[in-house]
This record gives sequence, C-alpha cells and structure tokens, in this order.
Amino acid sequence: MDRTESAPTPGHMESETEVRRVSEVEVSVSRLFDAPRAALFEAWTRPDRFMRWWAPKSMGVPIRSCEMDVRAGGGYRLEFGSDAGGTFAFYGRYLDVVPGARLVWTNEEEPDGAVTTVTFEEAGGGTHVTYRETYPSRESCDEGYAAMAGCAAEQFGQLADLLAEPA
Repeated sequence: MDRTESAPTPGHMESETEVRRVSEVEVSVSRLFDAPRAALFEAWTRPDRFMRWWAPKSMGVPIRSCEMDVRAGGGYRLEFGSDAGGTFAFYGRYLDVVPGARLVWTNEEEPDGAVTTVTFEEAGGGTHVTYRETYPSRESCDEGYAAMAGCAAEQFGQLADLLAEPA
C-alpha cells in the first residue's frame, strides 16, 4: 500500500506533530523538536522523565509506575490508573537499543500488539523524532491509528514542554 493518510491532530501542537497512516499495517508520528538528541533519548528512556509526558493529561489517567530496563532483551512496564477507576498496564521488551538514535520494543499487553520503533535524528539544530508502530493486521492498525490520531499531538506537546524546562 503506497497510500499515505494524514489525520488532523487536536490541540495546540496541531501544525507541529504529524500522524500518518503509511501502510495497511503501519502508523507514523513525527515532529521536529528544538532540543538535542541526547535530551530526547533521555526523555524516552528515563522513567522519571517518561512519566511526566507520555500519558495525555486530557485523558485523566496518569502513569502510576514505570519500570524500564532499556537494553536489547530488557523489559518495560507502565501502569496507569486513576482514583475513579481501576488500573491497566502496558508492557513488553526492548528488541533493539542504539543510544541516542533508536529504540525498538514490543507491546505485549494484547495478542495483536504492535512493534514500536522510535528514531532520533539531528535536523535543523534540533532533533526529528519518528515514532512508528507496525501491527500484525489491518484491523489492529485501524485501532492504533485512531488512538494515535487522538492523542499524539498532546503527548508530543507535553514532551516539548518538558524539554523546554530549565535544567
């Protein structure tokens, strides 16, 4: 499938974060951040940083705990929950880790979980981040695309806000 679909992304980061359906089984989210590659990689791999931006605040379901063993073969587990409802978790293992450049992990909480690849490339004095999810079927990709189209701009906006904070 050579077709590319783009979804409007809600929120104040609409023009900066791009969500695309790049094939029947793959979705891509990308954005150029005004921050060095090392800072972005750290925001994706340090639990204390990751917990501050990953969960869209508008959803009202914060990350309660985050465990990351960021190395090929290592695992991760994110537990979400709110006082009003129960908890749920996302978990998997890292397939590939290239410090400062690339992360690849599985999403094992469902039988049709995606494989996620995140790349960090220096560009225009900042860092271009591409977040791709490859699904085992068109149906699971449809669900993933809908979820990303609804929250990716907010997530990446929260990441940009975190990166803009003084050190």
